[in-house]
Amino acid sequence: MKSLLIAECRQGRLADGWAELAGFAGVTGSEASMLLVGHPDELPRFDGPLYFADIRDFGEYNPELHRNLVLEAIGAVHPDLVVFQHTSYGWDLAPRVAAALKTAQVSSVSGIDDGGFVTACCNGKMRRTVRPSTHRVVLTIQPGAFAPVTGGGEPELRPVSASADPAIRYLGTRPPAMEGIDLTRAPVVVSAGRGVGNRENVGLVRELAAALGGEVGASRPVVDAGWLEYGRQVGSTGQEVSPELYIACGISGAVQHLAGMKGSGFVLAVNTDRDAPIGEVADLLVVADLVEFLPLLTARFKA
Repeated sequence: MKSLLIAECRQGRLADGWAELAGFAGVTGSEASMLLVGHPDELPRFDGPLYFADIRDFGEYNPELHRNLVLEAIGAVHPDLVVFQHTSYGWDLAPRVAAALKTAQVSSVSGIDDGGFVTACCNGKMRRTVRPSTHRVVLTIQPGAFAPVTGGGEPELRPVSASADPAIRYLGTRPPAMEGIDLTRAPVVVSAGRGVGNRENVGLVRELAAALGGEVGASRPVVDAGWLEYGRQVGSTGQEVSPELYIACGISGAVQHLAGMKGSGFVLAVNTDRDAPIGEVADLLVVADLVEFLPLLTARFKA
């Protein structure tokens, strides 16, 4: 089996996610090649063929032009899997490539199960395994779902080119204004998940964060419910944090949330479900009702 991994360049810099693409290829046992539209001074440490197009000639992103570059590389590699990161780049480009190839496309893959692709469903509450019927499949993989793999050598550069008469012109990238607190600088983050139950119980999370001199974070369901503002969301669609201590309160551990806190030092999880996925990454899992446990923990730190 062969895979073509689509790396990304953002604002002239190679995005770290290329190593997770390589990790995915390792899990599938596929023979991997990579495509990058990037800068020649920013190349991945990838042990294999790297189909390369210079960003100075092809731009950081243009949907038609970059689609054609991917199709050129596919024509050279003949891969079974075409793999993007589940980012704005992948969200936009993967369906275009799949439509051009008339093949299946699976989004937000978080694992492999008996040859099928595991994805979230029911607003992240459940997981399902998808087995496409087409020989070739276009995928996007969730950030943080696959352990990164970096090679030790230099990639084998293979230039790739394409042309297009684009109807869309890329003007540039502007980061969004920061809403609320910058959680990336906090040494301690205490995050509230769906398991806190209601808006009033978020106060217990606030009290613990204050006792520890930390900041309050949130999972997406808490933000969607309006219990905390979006600026405190941790995850692939929120902030990526790396505090010395991360306390997950009532958070099940969806891969989208794990992607935002994977750089944390010590992870403490409080959950009533001892089998919650958060337990797989937590250094310490406390199986308890957080309404009872958090006030006790807060009192100890206030003493």
